[in-house]
Amino acid sequence: MPQPSNGFGEELRKRRLAAGLSLTSLSAAVHYSKAQLSKVERGIKAPSRDLARLCDAALGADGGLIALVIGTTGDTPSEPATGRFNQEDWIMRLSPDSRSGFQPVGRREVMSAGVASLMTWRSDGPGPVSPAAGAAMLETSRSLFTHYRRLGQTVEPGLLLPVLIAQTHTLRELSAQSDATTRGQLLALGSRYAEYVGWLVQETGDERAALWWTQRAVELAAAGGDQALAGYALVRRALVTLYRDDAQQTVALARRAQSGALPPRIRGLAAQREAQGHALAGDHSACLSALDRARIFLNRSDSGSDEPVIGTMHLPDPVGMVTGWCLVDLGRPREAGAELDRQLALVGDDAVRTHVRYGVRRALAYASAGEIDHACALVTPLLDSVETVRSATVTTDLRRLARVLARHPDHPEVRRLGPRMGTLTRLSTT
Repeated sequence: MPQPSNGFGEELRKRRLAAGLSLTSLSAAVHYSKAQLSKVERGIKAPSRDLARLCDAALGADGGLIALVIGTTGDTPSEPATGRFNQEDWIMRLSPDSRSGFQPVGRREVMSAGVASLMTWRSDGPGPVSPAAGAAMLETSRSLFTHYRRLGQTVEPGLLLPVLIAQTHTLRELSAQSDATTRGQLLALGSRYAEYVGWLVQETGDERAALWWTQRAVELAAAGGDQALAGYALVRRALVTLYRDDAQQTVALARRAQSGALPPRIRGLAAQREAQGHALAGDHSACLSALDRARIFLNRSDSGSDEPVIGTMHLPDPVGMVTGWCLVDLGRPREAGAELDRQLALVGDDAVRTHVRYGVRRALAYASAGEIDHACALVTPLLDSVETVRSATVTTDLRRLARVLARHPDHPEVRRLGPRMGTLTRLSTT
């Protein structure tokens, strides 16, 4: 919980007076009560991060107020151990009560635990896989991957993870029995499967496991001759720090992934993540500059490759959508709402997870702008889908929205939505 801070209150009052604004005027600009702002200025009440962002934008503080509230963890997400991928057995537990699990363990651990007594079989066969069989597996697996990603828009991660993990294993094992050309293609596709598993695992709220899978994707890609995916792993690690509200580490990791040796698409995705980090810090000009770079890089990216695209495949204009996302954190909710309106109109109806992710943030934008009726109207049709896709990252914004709405306890729509919102923000995604 935030703690009262005289430093923030004093700086807020100094900047407010320098801008010639009364408490009443600032209250109207940020949609917080005059009484609450007074308590914050006097150090009686702690400022929330959202209040700091709104005040920072309203007073043109260029991140000065935000810096007094949002610190840094000083830590980057630790990189999972490398070089063990081929010395691990994968154990998956599938239970009839829908609670499933996955765990990589060393071969020695398997033997000492007696797990080797479970049903096992060999798949190496009497000889190498023919080029025709390898090509057939590639074609089928690419087609399946596209379908799985589409299905991932409408179901919770736990339903897809077992089959995606099994498919990753199949591609890895088959590559060892294939000719050099087919082997590289199988490993490249396996790396995309592993990367997608990492994203879905993050959607369950397990950051450590998500990073483990991202590292496995990097190793698979490198084994197939692709060193570039290591750059994308930095983008994924920056997503973890973004949801920790660590602007400094988010920007630092994203910048490391913009090396000139990396493909334009990875550099573009990294620039987008950098923009989100700058938005957390309240740096409007740096945020827009990073977004401009992202658009340039993404426009250069090669769309003719047979390999599945890295990152989202459901945003017609990813930079435009991320712009709307950033404007919320920059304390410019009206601009954010208008941009997210435009971008969500372009997203296909079948991209449910995407609609939920950015739709909740759009509702947050309008609620932060004081348009409570409109925010409630926007979020209401999303709640069933929130429960269906069970996303830890969506829940983060849903909690922010719930806190904004809680400032209006007498509003009829807020009272109506309160119980359902409370249930969904406590919903376990593990």
